[in-house]
Amino acid sequence: MHLIKLWLVMPVEEEDDRGRRRRRTQAKDAGRGTPQGAPISPLLANIYIRRFVAGWRTLGHEARLGARIVNYADDFVICCRGTGAKALAVMQAMMAQLKLTVNEAKTRVCRVPDEPFDFLGYTFGRCWSPRTGRSYVAMRPSKKAIARLRGEIHARTDRSTTWQPVREKVAELNRLLVGWANYFHHGPVSPAYRALDAHVRQRLRQWLGVKHKVRGPGTRTWPDQDLCDELGLVCLARRTANLPWAKA
Repeated sequence: MHLIKLWLVMPVEEEDDRGRRRRRTQAKDAGRGTPQGAPISPLLANIYIRRFVAGWRTLGHEARLGARIVNYADDFVICCRGTGAKALAVMQAMMAQLKLTVNEAKTRVCRVPDEPFDFLGYTFGRCWSPRTGRSYVAMRPSKKAIARLRGEIHARTDRSTTWQPVREKVAELNRLLVGWANYFHHGPVSPAYRALDAHVRQRLRQWLGVKHKVRGPGTRTWPDQDLCDELGLVCLARRTANLPWAKA
């Protein structure tokens, strides 16, 4: 713990290529903390959150408030019924004792399913069955998670990358799509998959058009079926048939 304490109180400084020292984190005014992205940061976060979660149970808050903590590193939600305001107050008091700052902009009490919330890239809230029209509580890929992937696809298909072979570019996009889908495969994912399929096909057509100097949208030159069957582009919508919940 002594070594960890030294890391906590050491000045947040870095040297540039000229040997000049500079500070670059939000804690620079206090001269405390670790550089953002430092390897020690996740370790420290888990140590402190572990103390918080253990204290929550030991002090009886979980049983008294019927509130259970679900966390991943320093990101967590407190699930309860009708005791949200009390749980929030207790959490803030405990964080103050641990000398941790709560991000007020990301902290709120919400009533699911009327008020959805995002956690670990998913949105938890009300969904509707496409067959019956009935509502149910479920998780789905968040808009932010979809937007981040769209941005990554846009960057990977920039015109400055047209020097790459077509097969290599398609394989690169496939790794990106499959990796994303391997994580985001819970809940009603079909709408997100279809939207991403349409986006990546449009971007790949534009990329191919620049590479081969073909004008126009390229839908006739490279139709959807050819992109998937001939070039081997992954179709996320087809993957839903193999998801566990689809076979239940």
